[in-house]
Amino acid sequence: MLIRLLCLCAALALAACSTRKLPKYERPIAKTQFQRVRTTAYTHTESDHLAYGCKTACGTTLQCGHLNSAAADWSRWPKGTVFRICDTGEICRVDDIGWALSGRNTIDIYKPSRSAMNAWGVRNVDIEILEWGTPQESFNILKPRARFPHVKRMLDDLKRDI
Repeated sequence: MLIRLLCLCAALALAACSTRKLPKYERPIAKTQFQRVRTTAYTHTESDHLAYGCKTACGTTLQCGHLNSAAADWSRWPKGTVFRICDTGEICRVDDIGWALSGRNTIDIYKPSRSAMNAWGVRNVDIEILEWGTPQESFNILKPRARFPHVKRMLDDLKRDI
């Protein structure tokens, strides 16, 4: 019964991805060492993340602690990009994606609970890029998922960079 319920949740999540309208496209910000970006927060217990549990788009476990997981448009911050949030000192690695981040200059910071997510809220922060990820690796991971409009948008933008 539990397996059927999980399969149904996954199917509904995938179906929702195919019918939602993509967020408005924002012109990418410059790829510099220091950037001012809009950040939001997410957690694994949100309804649109339940199908994935504690897993990232890379298939790894979401992390919070010394190194924090972050979700972003991989054409702007490729998978593996490591950055420091200047105000808090938190170090994050981009290892996840999100529908609402496609075509946006927003980074979603993983938090381990709803209360931590809500406490973060929405913040404009300065970040320092410590290491850029690889556009080609991002492209290779996303390519099999090209049927999803948000992924297709990222792939189209990545093609310009590789």
